[in-house]
Amino acid sequence: MSLPKNLYQLLEQRKTKGNFRELQQEHFKVDFLSNDYLGYAQNNCIHEQYLSILKEHKIDQLGSTGSRLLSGNHGLFEIVEQKARAIFNAESALFYNSGYNANIGLLSAVLKPKDVVFYDELCHASIRDGLQMTNAKAYKFKHCDYRDLEHKIKTQVERLQPQNIFIVTESVFSMDGDTSDISNLVEISEKYNVHLIIDEAHAVGVCGDHYKGLAQNTDHKIFARILTCGKSLGSHGAFILGSEQLKSYLINFSKPFIYTTAASPHQVASVLASLQYFEKATKEKTELQIIISNFTEEIKKYKLESHFIPSQTAIQSFLISGNTEAKQLAKTLQQQGFGIKAILHPTVPKDKERIRICLHSFNTKGEIINLIKSLKQTV
Repeated sequence: MSLPKNLYQLLEQRKTKGNFRELQQEHFKVDFLSNDYLGYAQNNCIHEQYLSILKEHKIDQLGSTGSRLLSGNHGLFEIVEQKARAIFNAESALFYNSGYNANIGLLSAVLKPKDVVFYDELCHASIRDGLQMTNAKAYKFKHCDYRDLEHKIKTQVERLQPQNIFIVTESVFSMDGDTSDISNLVEISEKYNVHLIIDEAHAVGVCGDHYKGLAQNTDHKIFARILTCGKSLGSHGAFILGSEQLKSYLINFSKPFIYTTAASPHQVASVLASLQYFEKATKEKTELQIIISNFTEEIKKYKLESHFIPSQTAIQSFLISGNTEAKQLAKTLQQQGFGIKAILHPTVPKDKERIRICLHSFNTKGEIINLIKSLKQTV
C-alpha cells in the first residue's frame, strides 16, 4: 500500500529542500561523528566487567519479559540506580530506556494545565516533544539569555497566576556545544520559586567537578536532572535524578515508564559496568580535555574562530550556510576519511547549517590538525 498523498508530498519536499534523511552504514578512518566522547563503547575493561556482571548475577535471559511494574523489574535495576544516585550526588535515580523517553516521560508527567514552563529556544527535540504532550503554557526564551528569561517569568506569572513554574534547559547544548550558566539559573529559580530541570546528556564525562556534569553540586536546588547513558558512558538508556518523591511520582504517573517493556538485563549490565569504570577512571576524561584544548588552539592558529560557535566542550560546530553547501562539504571531508556529518535545517536554524564535530579522548592531535587544515581550505 502506498503512502497517503500528503505524506508522499512531505517526503518529496524534503528531497527538494536537500534535507532528506536516509539510513547508511559507513565506516570512516577517523571518528569525529559519534557521541562516544570517552571511548567507553569500545573499552575492553568495561566489556570484561559487563561479562563479569552477567556471570555474577547469573543472567541467562535475553529480554526483561515485561514492564517494570509487571515482570520486568530484574535485580540489576536497583543496583544500577543506586550506583547512579551515589556517583552523581542525587537522592534518587530512576532508569529509563533512552534519553528521549526520559525527557518526554518526565515532562508529560509533571506539567499540568495550570502550570507555566519556560525553555531555552535551542532545547533538544525530546524536550520540545515532551512539552507538546502537556497542556501547560510553554514559552521559549532566547538562547542562554537570562534577562529575557526573567522578563518572561515576570510577565507571564503576573498574567497567568500559574500553579507551578518550571524552567527546562540543557547544561551543554547538543548542536552548539555551548553551556548554560547553572548558578544563574538556580538563582532565578530560587527568586521566583521555580522548579528547574536540567538535561545533562552532553555534560557528563566532559564538564563539571570530576566531570560529573555542570549541575551535580546543586542537586538539592534542582527539581530534576536527566543523565543519559548513550554519550560518554558508551551504552544506552537514561536516569532521571531527583528526590525520592519525584521517583515515586514518576513510577505512578510517567506513561513512557509505565507502559513500555523494561530494558533487558544485558542493557542494564552494560550501563552498570560503564558507571563502575566511570567512578574510578580518570585517564580518558583527562585525555578528552587535552583534545578539546588542542582543537581550540588549532582553530585560533588557522584563524577560523569566526566560522565556529565558541565552545569548550566536546561538541564543535563549523557553520556553513545552506543545506546543499553543508552536505557537499561533509561529503568532501568524508572522502578524506573523516567521520563527519552535516547538520541541516530544520534540525538547526536556516542559514546556520553546520558541520558538527564531536571530539573524543581517542582522537589524536594529528587528526585534529588534518581536519582543521581541510576546513581552512574551504573558506
